[in-house]
Formats: sequence, C-alpha cells, structure tokens
Amino acid sequence: MTTLEYFKKASDGWQKYRQRRSYYWDSITEYCNYYIHPQQSIIEIGCGSGEFIGKINGSKKVGIDFCEELIAQAKQKYSDVEFFCMRAENIAEIGKFDVVVMSNLVGFLDDIELVLEQIKKLCHEKTRIIITSYSRLWEPMIGFAEAIGIKRKTPQQNWLSKKDLVNLLYLTGFETYRTNSSMLIPFNIPIISTLFNRILSHLPVFSFFALNNYIFARPMPREDNWENKYSVSVVVPARNESGNIRAAVERIPDMGNHTEIIFVEGNSTDDTWAIIEKTKEEFEGKRDIKIMKQDGKGKGDAVRKGYAAATGDVLMILDADLTVPPEDLPKFYNAIATGKGEFINGVRLVYPMEKEAMRTLNTIGNHFFSRLFSWILESSIKDTLCGTKVMMRTDWQRLTEGRKFFGDFDPFGDFDMLFGAHKLNLKMIDLPIRYRERTYGSTNISRFKHGLLLLKMSAFAAMKIRFR
Repeated sequence: MTTLEYFKKASDGWQKYRQRRSYYWDSITEYCNYYIHPQQSIIEIGCGSGEFIGKINGSKKVGIDFCEELIAQAKQKYSDVEFFCMRAENIAEIGKFDVVVMSNLVGFLDDIELVLEQIKKLCHEKTRIIITSYSRLWEPMIGFAEAIGIKRKTPQQNWLSKKDLVNLLYLTGFETYRTNSSMLIPFNIPIISTLFNRILSHLPVFSFFALNNYIFARPMPREDNWENKYSVSVVVPARNESGNIRAAVERIPDMGNHTEIIFVEGNSTDDTWAIIEKTKEEFEGKRDIKIMKQDGKGKGDAVRKGYAAATGDVLMILDADLTVPPEDLPKFYNAIATGKGEFINGVRLVYPMEKEAMRTLNTIGNHFFSRLFSWILESSIKDTLCGTKVMMRTDWQRLTEGRKFFGDFDPFGDFDMLFGAHKLNLKMIDLPIRYRERTYGSTNISRFKHGLLLLKMSAFAAMKIRFR
C-alpha cells in the first residue's frame, strides 16, 4: 500500500483518531505556538485534516496536503485557513510565509531533500522552518505499539536522527540554529505525564530518551552589499561616568550608512549630565548625538528610553565604563548586517581579561549563569551580563509588544532581551570581545544582592521557557 493509499483509506476515521490522541498532538501544537506569533503568516506542509494549522497562531494560515479526502475535511472544519491539495514534492507558487511547519511529515516522504528544495518557494530571507519528527530511538517501541494496536499501523517510515535532518537542511540551503527534544510519555496519565513531559524530558540525560525532535532552521543568510546597508544607533547608559563621556564619542566608530549616539543619564551624583551636554555641544556637526535624562531606575530602564528614541536600523548598547572597547562595535555590526545572527551577544569570558577588569566572584558567577542560561534558552550563551547586545530595531519593537509574556521584572535589561529574543525565535550568537579595566569610576553592580536577583530571574525563566 502506498502512502497516499494509506491516508485515503484512513481518512474516514482520521479526525476521531487524532481526537483520541489529542494529548500527544496538542503538545506539539503548544510547543510550536510558543514561537509563532499572531501577526505572522504560517503554512503547514502535510496538514492532514487541519488540526495543527487550525489551532496555531497566525494572521494568515495555509495548509497543503496530497490527500483530497483529508483536505475536504479540513476545509469543512477550519474556515479561517486556506487549504490546497498538492504534493510536497511539487509545491506551487502560493506566496511567501514567515513560518513553514512540517509536523511529523518527514517520515512519509520519498525524497526529503527534494521537498526542502521546494520549500524555498515559500520562503523570504527571514522565514523560519520548524520540523517535528519522531526520535529514532523510539522506532522499536512505535513498531511494537502498532503491532498490538495501540497505534494506527502506518506504511514503512524514514527514521532520521536530528543530525540527518540538520545535514539535509544544510544541503538545501537552510541553516539550523536550534534543536530540542521533549515528551517521554505520549498519553495522559494525570500528574505523572506532567512530571515526565514538562520537567524530566527537558533535563540532561532524560532528554536523550524523548519521543519528539524539534528542529528550527532558516534560509542561509546572504552577505552581499552589507557594509552600508543599515543605520546604527548606539545607546550609552551613563551613571557617574563623567570621565568616560568624551572618550566614548571619540572612540565609537562610524558604522553602516549612519551612526547616532544616544546618551541616557541615570541620576548621577557627579557631573555626568553637565559633561554630556558639553560634549554634545563640542561635537555639534561632527557626530549625531542625542541626550536625555532617565526617568526611572536601572540600566534596563535607561536602555528602553534610549531605544525608544533611536532611529537606526541596528540597535547597540555600549556601557559608559568603556570596559567593552567601542572599537569592537563594528564586529557586532558586521555579524548582524551579514545575517550571521539576529541577536548578537557580547562575551567577555573567552579572551584573557586585564587584571582588574572583573572580580573573581563576578567571574565565577558569570560562568555559572552562562551554563544555566544556555540550557534555559537552548542556545550557547557564554556571557549573560556583558553590557553590549545588538539587535535590529524591528525585532526590538516586536519584543516590546510581546513583553507582557515575561513581564517587566529585569532592572538590568540583559535578561529582558535574552528571553525576548528567544521567544521571537531569533538566532542568537556570541561574539567574543576583550574586556578592559575601568579607567574611571566604579561598578554599579552588587555581587550578592544582584546575584540573588539573577537566581530568581533564572527560576522564573525556566518555568516560562523550559517547563511551560
């Protein structure tokens, strides 16, 4: 029996079959929905009778499948979704989408590489590909479940590892930026399924045995004509940093097609504001400088105020202590302008530091939090508290609109950005810099008070991201 014949035969009872196993299928929908936003357009390849695409977020939703009977059922059930009957191996030109989903489809495809080539017709440069599939480890268990009638018997499937799929994506011009696994028990046993699936399946070792694999990919970035492609806004939060203001202006390089510098003064007890005013006047006509005073407290509040006033395409933070050298900022511009990443995170923990650049306890704490947040965010984040973070202004605006998900809880601003970038499904990359000693002033960070606050935020993030 061919795959098409199988689905035609199964179509009569397909919706009831999916409903009986809704716990399993709804978990996939909920997981994907976390990364898909209401304003995005989405298409599902292999939509069946439409249960996934019908429940998912999206301003425009499209489903395609090769089984006419299933498409007819989907059209009848989900009037807000546009459905097409077509083969994944020969996708028609039906538009560009923000998200393309293939949910448990790759096992049924004769030529996965061909289908991935066809998907290019649906992609623009920022499209996200989400692929879900069974873990190869579960092949004998699923075969046994089919043999005893617990699961519907299917035609022979492909059993690919995550590495196999990542390689196929690479061969067809897609870059994988995140993989994940979840679910240890594919049916609902009160309390036990919640414990195993929401908590244990996300922990090291246990995740190896999870049933579902998730792969996130995007089209390979194009690196042409990037040097002058974007304008840049550099936001400099400054509290008691009068000795560094003029040096910041002198040392920040021109980047892209225009660079503006925005000083946000944070209730200093020295003459920082007076020096900012004097420096702006001195460089009038030479540098594009905006200045403003902070209304609230904390670096996070200062960054938000500066970003709200920014006009550049690319938003950068430069701490006024200049421990991150301003001369390194072009590296961040190059990384985001060439598409290598969409959230560029500075890292101070790669190169050797100058002797007094970071206190020993701070260094230990930074290493601890880097490991913790790399696990929480499913991305390598080697330094969570480096002051320099870079993203596109359009992504910042989206992050701001969705801030209610995490809430306004971060006085530093670093975690607000990290969590938000993860929720926006951005590719996050680390960029190593050399961390320098201060030449003026002292740090505003309290190791123990702020360390405890970071632990609380870590627990909060784990519940909102990993154990949701």
